[in-house]
Amino acid sequence: MATTTKTRPAALVRACGGPRYAVALAVDALGTGLLRPFLLLYGVTVLDLSAPATGIAMTVAVVAGLMCMPAVGRWLDRGARSTVVAASMLVRVLGVALLLATPTGGVGLFAVAALLLGIGNQAYPAAHAALVATVAHGRERDAALAVGRALRNAAMGVGALVATASLAGGTGALRALAAVTGLAYLVAAALAWSVRLHAGPVATAAGDGDGGPAPRLRALLAANVVYAFCLNVPEIALPLVLVTQLDASPVWSAAIFVANTVLVVSLQVPLTVALSRFPRRTVLALSGVVLTASYVGFLAALSLGPGWGAPAVAAVSVVCTIGEIMYAGSATALVTHLAPARALGRVVARFELSTGLGLAVSPAVITALAPHGPAALWGTLAAATLVSASAVAH
Repeated sequence: MATTTKTRPAALVRACGGPRYAVALAVDALGTGLLRPFLLLYGVTVLDLSAPATGIAMTVAVVAGLMCMPAVGRWLDRGARSTVVAASMLVRVLGVALLLATPTGGVGLFAVAALLLGIGNQAYPAAHAALVATVAHGRERDAALAVGRALRNAAMGVGALVATASLAGGTGALRALAAVTGLAYLVAAALAWSVRLHAGPVATAAGDGDGGPAPRLRALLAANVVYAFCLNVPEIALPLVLVTQLDASPVWSAAIFVANTVLVVSLQVPLTVALSRFPRRTVLALSGVVLTASYVGFLAALSLGPGWGAPAVAAVSVVCTIGEIMYAGSATALVTHLAPARALGRVVARFELSTGLGLAVSPAVITALAPHGPAALWGTLAAATLVSASAVAH
């Protein structure tokens, strides 16, 4: 059983990459929160594109971003750290610049802009994890990764609120919002670049090959695809079932989403530190059990029907969020712990690829299962997550 490590704030900032990098992380998250939820709206309202064309362009961008992850992993394994982080931000600066330059009806330029934004969004988490893993070790690394996620969620929440307020200003406000986002990414890239962190060459050690931690990593990456579904439950699954199966007010969906963000921001670090006394694998497996219990809880809540159903779903969503926090606090930490030093970049890139794959397919799976009733949706998610938790535990 691992021992709990108390990390002082100053040490935690150093573990996160230093003060400049912490600011870069916040600015980057703010920019993502400003633009990401409204890229579809930008294409439809500002550029006068059709909703199907806009959606296809954004989907292709996500897929292309995932396909770039192996190259990102190889770049990281050559020692690059802050350079890759800065590059993930600069490519989004180019994406925003193209977005602003796209004329009305210019679906081609919009697709290229979305592609660049997608590549940057997919590359950043792996680059960030590799950078933190280079400057911090052990439980201090786990806490630093948790701080980064909490900070990113908080800044993205603020960005989303600012973007929502800007909608009243029409297309001009949305263009201004995009411009501010581009500037935010540029500032973040400069700050990240100034850290100038590069990992030295690592010699191949015994056990670093496929006979060492590789089988465990393969099982973990496969399970992670299913685990990642939980990240889309508050944004997609719950609003869908609340509206279509309970005929509930959209206020319930908004309240659940806000509560999820607040809980993640406030509990990610303390809960991760509190659970650091247990092995990472145990915490990750337990998070799957908690998520499974929440899915069963959603099934029970929906059986209450209109009236009590919506409050019950909201209550169970807290359990789901706790499972999400446990998952996020242990999964990346376990991956960086198991990864051979010489292949850290490729391993974290594969992990982010599996996360991205789960996030990409989950909307289609959720929307395909939901019309068949609550048992089809929540029963399937519960069974798949429990199997994944079992795979992680063994």
